[in-house]
Amino acid sequence: MSPLRVLLVLAVVVVACLGAAAADHPGSSEGYTIAGRIKIDAASAKGFGLPAKTSNTKIILNGGQKVTFARPDGYFAFHNVPAGTHLIEVSSLGYFFSPVRVDISARNPGHIQAALTENRRVLNELVLEPLKAEQYYEAREPFNIMSLLKSPMGLMVGFMVLMVFVMPKMMENIDPEEIKQAQEQMRNSPVPSFSGLLARANS
Repeated sequence: MSPLRVLLVLAVVVVACLGAAAADHPGSSEGYTIAGRIKIDAASAKGFGLPAKTSNTKIILNGGQKVTFARPDGYFAFHNVPAGTHLIEVSSLGYFFSPVRVDISARNPGHIQAALTENRRVLNELVLEPLKAEQYYEAREPFNIMSLLKSPMGLMVGFMVLMVFVMPKMMENIDPEEIKQAQEQMRNSPVPSFSGLLARANS
């Protein structure tokens, strides 16, 4: 066998070995795939006051480096993600999801570990459920009769109603002669003028 053929055989063997190594480490050159599911069912949405649906649910990777939307069945995926630590955030109308920290191991290709940042709970599967409902509007206070009575208008109306019932009782207890005398004194007493009041004040 000539030296040229030997070199060709060695080159073929090296290329085959490199191809096998690349096949044993899938995604090492292009990255890895992070796949998960958004779960908003009737049980998790109980008490939220919103329908259980995953439409328009946006999943954000690393603050906006990659963005995708959940499918109608709730599944989502990010492709070509490099090894390292990543952050997944979920934006869904009416729900609050905890951000998720995802660690992709470079030493163990394909090994992905995820944990919630709110309570550090480790997720065996990347299934994300809402923690609580988002309150976009301030709850309206119920009607309270006491708050109405304590208002200035309520106090004024209450005083007028009280006087309507109390004044007749007070007038019954007053002697008619005294009422006549008081009326005569008011008629006979002259009404002081403004100039007279000023003169008295200056004197």
